[in-house]
Amino acid sequence: MHLTHHGGKNTVTGSCHELRYENHSILIDCGQFQGKDSKPLDIDFPVKHVQALIVTHAHIDHIGRIPWLLATGFKGSIICTPATAELIPLMLDDGLKLNLGMKEVSRERVLSLIKSRIFPVDYGKWHRIKGNNLYCRFQPAGHILGSAYVEIKLPNDKVVVFSGDLGPSNTPLLPDPAPPMRADYLVLESTYGNRNHESVAQRSGRLREIINRSLSDGGAIIIPAFSVGRTQELLFDIESLIYSSEIERNIPIILDSPMAERVTKSYRRYKKLWGREAKRKVADQRHPLAFEQCTVISDYRKHLAVVNRLASTGEPAIVVAASGMCEGGRVMAYLKELLPDFRTDIIFSGYQAEGTLGRMIQSGFEQIEIDGEAVRINAHIHTMSGYSAHADQQDLIKFVKGISKAPKEIHLIHGDDEPKRGLRSTLIKEGYARESVII
Repeated sequence: MHLTHHGGKNTVTGSCHELRYENHSILIDCGQFQGKDSKPLDIDFPVKHVQALIVTHAHIDHIGRIPWLLATGFKGSIICTPATAELIPLMLDDGLKLNLGMKEVSRERVLSLIKSRIFPVDYGKWHRIKGNNLYCRFQPAGHILGSAYVEIKLPNDKVVVFSGDLGPSNTPLLPDPAPPMRADYLVLESTYGNRNHESVAQRSGRLREIINRSLSDGGAIIIPAFSVGRTQELLFDIESLIYSSEIERNIPIILDSPMAERVTKSYRRYKKLWGREAKRKVADQRHPLAFEQCTVISDYRKHLAVVNRLASTGEPAIVVAASGMCEGGRVMAYLKELLPDFRTDIIFSGYQAEGTLGRMIQSGFEQIEIDGEAVRINAHIHTMSGYSAHADQQDLIKFVKGISKAPKEIHLIHGDDEPKRGLRSTLIKEGYARESVII
């Protein structure tokens, strides 16, 4: 067995890993590099020998290079869960439009080819990969809708597990990831390998406090959020706070992201994948992702009108808009107009990669540049780790310890240097052999 990392080894973006065994070769994910790691989307490694691409989930840093993979000559299937199969074209359509300015006709041609290659496989079912003697099986990862960690069974009966991105424990919308029964080799993400998140109760309490403080002096609350995962978690919690009268019932909740709107519809279609608490709300005739106070802005002119209204009136509102790292998307117009206002609150609910505008704002820059113009930052800036879609150190350790027999090797990927070293150190303290934990 040989493992090659074509991205996402020492960074949290660009995930792409190649597993070779004898004459078999498969890729796990093929994502886009972002932030300080940004680079051309071209595929810089040979692909014609690769027999399949397995996709763990539909975030752009795990699927963004798929069009270029096909253009380079990849002929195999794209294997993923059914929900991921639905989300991949949505996410890539948005990426092709934003990154390349590609017209709709051209995008549809590319997406049609990708759809023809997608082969959905349900959770928990072994699937023989066409063209070789490897088997794969998906298990829920709890990261976003359709996310999975993947078990690869080799011809020698050894099992290699790729974690993809694991979700945190006890989130209300998706079930917790359960560790595999067996993993002779584990390839494990380490995004938050050296820290722990706020609990779900703590995150809801902090969100309530920020909203109520903001309401006391007016102004908008802007939440840059990823269209898949983070947006739906935020809507879920906001609905709960409104339902329990912990925040003002008539405050406008504005979802200003066409992509997030489409993805949220997919979440509603796949209610069978939700966690117990979410299913309980639906049974009680509540609509945690489509409640009355939530206004969806699809039309671009309405988007501009909302931005101008909030900037001129200072009226209170909660705006959820992409992109999550403030690297484009509709959130940019809100930031440009509202960052200078002392009444504005900005809530970062997810990881901000180094080199992104989001990281600059989060890090305390007094001034940034948007559209070539200097923008003063007077807004209140908040970071809430409880909304991370990634497992923290405690959850990652729990996942590894849940495997009945210790893996022969644990390869730590998808993390900056400090989190990876922190996770490695903790695993060694937990009794895993120093030489078996590889970074």
